[in-house]
Amino acid sequence: MEKSIEEEASKLADADVDVIGYGCTSGSLFRGLGHDKNIEERIEKTSGRPAIATAGAVVSALGAMGVRRVSVATPYISEINDLEKKFLEANGFEVVDLKGLHLSDNLEIGRVSYEVIYELVKKLNHERSDGIFISCTNLPTIGIIEKIEKELRKPVVSSNTATLWAMLRKINISEKIRGYGKIMEEH
Repeated sequence: MEKSIEEEASKLADADVDVIGYGCTSGSLFRGLGHDKNIEERIEKTSGRPAIATAGAVVSALGAMGVRRVSVATPYISEINDLEKKFLEANGFEVVDLKGLHLSDNLEIGRVSYEVIYELVKKLNHERSDGIFISCTNLPTIGIIEKIEKELRKPVVSSNTATLWAMLRKINISEKIRGYGKIMEEH
């Protein structure tokens, strides 16, 4: 996916979009600290449009919510989980717990049910956490975030809500949006 950034960014620029999001959590962090910024710069240089990469959006969203100690749920295999943990720690977060579903097939990740995501989050050690992060833009999370926030009484940020929030902020839209969790409603 990263190999085609310039080609795809130019297509989106031709569509006269206001902002471009690189919607892949692991793909925007796997090379470590600063990789997300490099992706954004490549998109912006090619398209002339502001850009957001998911990994950086997550860091910003967690920071806006006051989260420093985070519990993380992912659909990923161990190798990707290790990279995600290192990325979060390099950005100043303490990862209290991280659990994954050990999936590597992207289509399978997209078919994970809300029930499975809910159970994964409930299994996390989150007592010492300031909040929960549910990783992966292909993991369907939007419909379960508010339920988890109400039950755990902690903010929940997903890759998708973080990316949407950061894209809107990047183009100076600060309307509060209900139904997608506290990051969209309060920040």
